[in-house]
Amino acid sequence: MPFVVVLIVSSTDDQLKRKLGLMSTEASATADPHDVLGYLLKHAALKLTALTDAALEPFGIDSKDFGALRVLAHREPASQLQVAQTLGIDRTTMVALLDVLERKGIVTRRPDPADRRRNVVELTDQGLQAYDAAQVAHGEAESAFLAGISPSAADQLRRTLRTLVEN
Repeated sequence: MPFVVVLIVSSTDDQLKRKLGLMSTEASATADPHDVLGYLLKHAALKLTALTDAALEPFGIDSKDFGALRVLAHREPASQLQVAQTLGIDRTTMVALLDVLERKGIVTRRPDPADRRRNVVELTDQGLQAYDAAQVAHGEAESAFLAGISPSAADQLRRTLRTLVEN
């Protein structure tokens, strides 16, 4: 098997470190990225996001916006922090997302009467209408994404991914 010697030189804190690596020049059966779980998950997520973003575009929102709307549509008024925690995003990102949705008239924020340090976020009437229409479009895009597998395989995929995310 032919090999190429690769010398990688990098500088850190004005000190040179050298690493010697051997790289095969022959194709490997394991070199196909389609065999790597991370690659598959990333590209499946990118494909799903592209489909859902295109489906949601007529409503002036994207997949990230839809996630926030979904959280808000299924609960009593929530604080910005509660929505961020439910979605698993940081507070700064949540504030920026809500700023955009508020400018579009989709959400409203107001100080929490019980704790003025918190902002309560709610969907506006326009936001509820946008969410209802977007939910249909999102479902259709998701169905198109899953069209290549059976409904039982789609259910199993959801269960498996949920287990991986929760553990």
